Amino acid sequence: MSDPVRTVLAHSPELMLVRFAFAAGDRGALHSHPHVQSTYVRSGRYRFTLDGRDFEIGPGDAFVIPSGAEHGCLCLEAGELIDSFTPRRDDFL
Repeated sequence: MSDPVRTVLAHSPELMLVRFAFAAGDRGALHSHPHVQSTYVRSGRYRFTLDGRDFEIGPGDAFVIPSGAEHGCLCLEAGELIDSFTPRRDDFL
């Protein structure tokens, strides 16, 4: 188990697009941030936790994570997530 590989695809001060490549068993640790995040599942299967609620998602699914919401995931089948953040996450640069 390791951390997903993060690649910043595009960004401006108002918006950032990031690809996360996960191997099966990788985790995105529970965390929160002030940014609004939208997540799109390009491939793979994931179990997400969002503000204490667990759900599974797969290819083509998408959802929004509100500002300040605690969230994280476990990768069940290897794949990629495409995340957008507003405003940009300067800690990723």
